Amino acid sequence: MALYRWQGRNRAGRLLRGEMEATDRAEVVSELRRQRIQPLPSGIREKGVGWRRKINIPGLGPRVGADDIVMLTRNFGVMIEAGVPIVECLEVLADQTENSVVRKALQTVRSDVSNGMTLTAAMSRHPRLFDTLFVRMVAAGEHGGVLPEVLARLALFIERSVRLKQKVRTAMLYPAAIVMVAAVVVSVLLLHVIPVFAEVYQGMGQALPPLTELTIALSRWLYDYFLFLLLGLSAIPAAIHLACRTDGGRRAVHGWSLRVPLIGDLLRKSAIARFSHNTGLLLQSGVVLLDSLTVTAGTTGNKVLEQAILETRDGLEKGMTLAELLATSGVFPPLVCHMVAVGEGIGALDTMLNRVAAFYEEEVDRAVVRLTTLMEPVLMIVLGVVLGGIVISMYLPIFQIGGMVQ
Repeated sequence: MALYRWQGRNRAGRLLRGEMEATDRAEVVSELRRQRIQPLPSGIREKGVGWRRKINIPGLGPRVGADDIVMLTRNFGVMIEAGVPIVECLEVLADQTENSVVRKALQTVRSDVSNGMTLTAAMSRHPRLFDTLFVRMVAAGEHGGVLPEVLARLALFIERSVRLKQKVRTAMLYPAAIVMVAAVVVSVLLLHVIPVFAEVYQGMGQALPPLTELTIALSRWLYDYFLFLLLGLSAIPAAIHLACRTDGGRRAVHGWSLRVPLIGDLLRKSAIARFSHNTGLLLQSGVVLLDSLTVTAGTTGNKVLEQAILETRDGLEKGMTLAELLATSGVFPPLVCHMVAVGEGIGALDTMLNRVAAFYEEEVDRAVVRLTTLMEPVLMIVLGVVLGGIVISMYLPIFQIGGMVQ
């Protein structure tokens, strides 16, 4: 069988398009007419044949962004709540999206649902669009008959997750950009400016101040070993990337990142907010606690917290409470453990977890402001001291000569 692309119009005259597996064009036409779609003969062609063949270049194709998923999820929930059948919802969503990856996935999901597959099972075949958390919540919504409410929560959740990631990324990028600019400026001075001064002072035949000699020696060392230093610095990200390909290495890197001053606190709060929000969302949707912890363990973005959550899940199976297990893990702050204990006591664990998530999202905001507020003057002072020291060291001999002339 071959994969055919088709175009046709429904009874309302609306233009539809999609893909279908068939033995030949006649079978495509017959199937479309069975679905009460009037096929357009010029719009039916085998995929990959003819001048319309699509060329996919790895890394250059369309990407699926969070905005695409948010819009898809929200519109899906609105149409289901309005009473539109799921198959028609998927058809409309596929028709209105401009992202070819999303369109193709939705068309496949629609075909699978039309053939008797559940929506959850059909979505689980496309992890690029629908991750484990998304699929589990859709499954809970299907089972409980509250799919529109679940999809609305998912849309809000994705938006909040994107905002949280952007805040953390902004806080990390700002100091990194300043450090890179400072490194480039200092390297240019040491490699190109200082040697010129060194040649001038060498012809004077006089002893140089210690600070000037130190700067010239540093310039010569950097000039001799610049390539090795550059390769060494480039090897650090590569080594971290290779280490993160194993569970042990990823756990070690993530554990070290949590101990970095200022940044570690920000990463911890971000991971706790993500865990609390995800778990509370799943519990609200009707997913049991053990399954919720299994899903959310992999969404924290930190291997240390993931291991602690999985160990907590195993402890729950032995009859311990969630608050006790979180406290013994040594990863979660006492505030989280206390609020979880209160939630377990009053039977409102999902509500308390959502409050924890809201609190730590605000803490992330404050941590970002605090980090940028502290890092900016510190980096400026360090950069000023380094650049000022280099400039002063080069002009000290000139001041010395001026003093001798007087």
